[in-house]
Amino acid sequence: MAFTPDLYALDLTGATFSAACGGNHPDGPETCLTLASIPGVADAYALGDGKRPDVAPLRFTGAELAAAGIDPGRFRA
Repeated sequence: MAFTPDLYALDLTGATFSAACGGNHPDGPETCLTLASIPGVADAYALGDGKRPDVAPLRFTGAELAAAGIDPGRFRA
């Protein structure tokens, strides 16, 4: 079993977040998730809420994102 570091202990400085948007109500604001690879760690990601940029992003491994049906390839810069 591979070692997984504590993702919340990792620094996000230099992380570049990209957005995936959709599922919007016609009268509401655009709904977007933001995703960034965590610098220096393979297959580790930070996932944020575009409507709440002041809230710290959640962190996941690639396997956890896949289990939730989230494909990092769908996020645009």
